[in-house]
Amino acid sequence: MPSFREVQYYLAGLWLLIRMDPRGFRFLDVSERGVNRSFWAIFWCLPPMGISWLWWRQAFLQTMPPHTDVGMIFYFRLGLVEVANWFVPLVLAGLLLLAFHKGERFAPLVVSVNWLGVPLSYINGLLLAVVFFAPGLVGLVSLLLLAFMLAQIFAIARILRMIFYGNGLLVGAMTLVLLVPTLLLSEYLQRFLGVYPV
Repeated sequence: MPSFREVQYYLAGLWLLIRMDPRGFRFLDVSERGVNRSFWAIFWCLPPMGISWLWWRQAFLQTMPPHTDVGMIFYFRLGLVEVANWFVPLVLAGLLLLAFHKGERFAPLVVSVNWLGVPLSYINGLLLAVVFFAPGLVGLVSLLLLAFMLAQIFAIARILRMIFYGNGLLVGAMTLVLLVPTLLLSEYLQRFLGVYPV
């Protein structure tokens, strides 16, 4: 598992890419080993995932009859949703790259997207923690979540511009592939698995 210092190193590279500085690629390991190790980002995201699951449990129970409780199966199902949200967009991105004959750019894409997920998860977890512990700030947090979503789109698009050398069509298509399926898949799977607040 990559150390905290290694993760900092990778994030420094992503920050350079967001700033349109090609030196950021020097900080990322895009070898086969680097691609495989980038999936350790999932484990680095477990703490904020836990916060979001607690928040989701609270929202779920508020829509259920009094004294309803949920067991570990509830969190297992939320975990399945997280796994699908992590892997399905990457699979779709890989298929799109094959269609564009850009398969060689798959490795930097996977490494960048995986490690970018770490700071994004912690920011999202922090905002949900504020709602969890201070419900009166839900209006402010909603605005911050909107700003966070826009910042996420901006960051992904900037990194993709560096990966695909400014190819606007491919950057736009890939940005949609990485973001839209997650939104649609989350709600579908949550409803299918019975963990969606009704």
